Amino acid sequence: MTLLQVQGIAKRFGGLAALSDVTLDVRAGEIRGLIGPNGSGKSTFFNVVSGMLPADAGTIRFDGNPIETLPPDRRQHLGLARTFQEIQLFYDMTVLENVMVGAHRTGRADIGAALLRPPWQRAEERRLRELARECLAFVGLSTVENERARTIAYGHQRLLEIARALAAGPRLLLLDEPAAGMNPSETRALMGQVERIVARGITVFLVEHNMKMVMGLCQRITVLHHGQVIAEGTPATVQATPAVLEAYLGRASA
Repeated sequence: MTLLQVQGIAKRFGGLAALSDVTLDVRAGEIRGLIGPNGSGKSTFFNVVSGMLPADAGTIRFDGNPIETLPPDRRQHLGLARTFQEIQLFYDMTVLENVMVGAHRTGRADIGAALLRPPWQRAEERRLRELARECLAFVGLSTVENERARTIAYGHQRLLEIARALAAGPRLLLLDEPAAGMNPSETRALMGQVERIVARGITVFLVEHNMKMVMGLCQRITVLHHGQVIAEGTPATVQATPAVLEAYLGRASA
């Protein structure tokens, strides 16, 4: 089943075409990759899909429904969550509180309930706290749940973003360079983490510069260059495409 279908997406910043006629799809249950040289439009594409930026042209369908006009929170309610290339945490809140921010998407309390704290709201808060703790346990951060987010190691901050996204109950998780700044052992652990996420029934779409991670995880890969799709297919197909070698190395294969 096609979970995400993107057709003819374009995005311009003044005279610069960041994305031009980008078309791709993501199937439920797969690990999908998006790669390309720096400045190729990968993060812009994720920003458009998640609603952080409006598309100038094209359509985006999630589970068959058009979402290109919806704001980010409505897309999240439908089951689309993401992490960011630059870590976006509430650094003065605890690790557990950060994850509870994501968990609150699944709650029903409004500002009035939060102020008055009726019994049902207190019960919901306990449920969301346990959900947050489950997500922290899943990524291996249970022992630091009471630490301030700014005090934990960089690799743990990356995992914390993933835990917060998982707490929102996504069907599709967009990971924007999740291995950035990680050492090889942290990256290997992250690869196992991604596989466990998919085993939980969550589809993963990732942007990543670590080619070993991309080629080892993804069933299908799309390559962007100057905002355009230049290749798509299995890891083996993409690696053997002359246009991809030229984009990355400045030359075609001999």
